[in-house]
Amino acid sequence: MATEGPPTCRVQVAEHPRLLKLKEMFNSKFGSIPKFYVRAPGRVNIIGEHIDYCGYSVLPMAVEQDILIAVEPVKANTLQLSNTNPLYPDFSTSANDIQIDKTKPLWHNYFLCGFKGIQEHFGLSNLPGMNCLVDGTIPPSSGLSSSSAVVCCAGLVTITVLGMNLSKVELAEICTRSERYIGTEGGGMDQSISFLAEEGTAKLIEFSPLRATDVKLPSGAVFVIASSCVEMNKAATAHFNTRVMECRLAAKLLAKYKGLQWGKVLRLEEVQADLRVGLEEMLLITEDALHPEPYSPEEVCRCLGISLQEFRTQILSPNTQDVLIFKLYQRAKHVFSEAARVLQFKKICEEAPDNTVELLGELMNQSHVSCRDLYECSCPELDQLVDVCRTFGAQGSRLTGAGWGGCTVSLVPTDKLPSFLANVHEAYYQRSDRSLVPENQRLFATKPGGGALVFLEA
Repeated sequence: MATEGPPTCRVQVAEHPRLLKLKEMFNSKFGSIPKFYVRAPGRVNIIGEHIDYCGYSVLPMAVEQDILIAVEPVKANTLQLSNTNPLYPDFSTSANDIQIDKTKPLWHNYFLCGFKGIQEHFGLSNLPGMNCLVDGTIPPSSGLSSSSAVVCCAGLVTITVLGMNLSKVELAEICTRSERYIGTEGGGMDQSISFLAEEGTAKLIEFSPLRATDVKLPSGAVFVIASSCVEMNKAATAHFNTRVMECRLAAKLLAKYKGLQWGKVLRLEEVQADLRVGLEEMLLITEDALHPEPYSPEEVCRCLGISLQEFRTQILSPNTQDVLIFKLYQRAKHVFSEAARVLQFKKICEEAPDNTVELLGELMNQSHVSCRDLYECSCPELDQLVDVCRTFGAQGSRLTGAGWGGCTVSLVPTDKLPSFLANVHEAYYQRSDRSLVPENQRLFATKPGGGALVFLEA
């Protein structure tokens, strides 16, 4: 239940090779034994891209790949963070002086986000220190939410050390807010599915209030994740935050056009809710109210009747101050059409007609076209990979995650899976630069995994 906290499981560490290896590495590093372990999964978003921060429902599932942290509380107020991957250097800081540098999305900053989120939620000033060893199986910058999984893991680590309890929903909401310390204006899907996921089912995640509903996926097909081998770190680029801002500006212009109080409007869903109309009607209003040509900051100011100074200080985020063009029409059209596709996807899964896989695949294909053409968050490699996947038997294929690199997700009939994997491998991954990505991280079938939890040694 979402009202309960993440589960705690007692395990025989010796029977779990990964836990045992982590325990041994922890002992080698810190000269002691972990008191507990926490895991939080990555996720694949099946459909509903770039719409969670606009207030709309999304449809992800947790993947089996995860972040796993071994933890030992210590009396000193020092936070010692280490990673099993030698590419990520050790880090230590005072538990009572957490500084997060937005200009550098370094791995340890994501842990600090989760830690600081719990600290601020409870208004705590004197936190205990801890030794933590982090191990991850989610490929970084892949669009499978490795960074949010670290934030969620850190949040759960912190409340466990403090002996406090929070529900899965509360943890998801705190971790969503706290990831913004790193400068990413995300919407909450990644943190929500990391806590609310259940094995064997995808979830429709709805916001305000946050809730999750099971979505039973079709039995005759599997979802396959394929890496484009192009890394994209959304905290390191203005692309992501520019899209968030374009959607916010579109919401304000649509609200003003319809005579609503636009000043407090932040999300496109708020405009729809205030107007009490459907998504089709919102698409028609977008056609009337916005033009396809890009807007300059000056034109946005004229439309809203504000000064450039007010625009920069009251509306734009710090990392979008220098943006000179805003494509409001295209972004709004993507959001409203993608929100409708999510609801259609869920409806088809519920009704389960004979051609379910075909219908779901078509929605995924439409989603990719919209991401590519209207939201402009694809890249040549993702487009090529999507084409390759469709050529070799995927009913539907689309980019997943923020885009601009990362992964695709494809819906593949179960009987075609072996040939699909072999052919995609041959067609896309034979290039030398693409063969550098570890084989188990570049192309794999996945099924819905469980959510975040705490392990205690039995």
